Amino acid sequence: MMDVTSNMTGNVWKIVVSNGDKVTAGQEVAILESMKMEIPISAEVYGEVEEIIVNEGDFVNDGDVILKLK
Repeated sequence: MMDVTSNMTGNVWKIVVSNGDKVTAGQEVAILESMKMEIPISAEVYGEVEEIIVNEGDFVNDGDVILKLK
């Protein structure tokens, strides 16, 4: 299993994948909003979305787990 984590502090603006989706390395899985900027979060490896940990609108810190891949 691989965790996809936040690379900064901000609000989860949008989750662009669903449970069961297959993702490739570099594919956007979520978008954070911080200081009116949109920051994409990408998967680092190929996998299948096993669990989405956060919801749109949640606040995350740097290093928080956004979703889990299997």
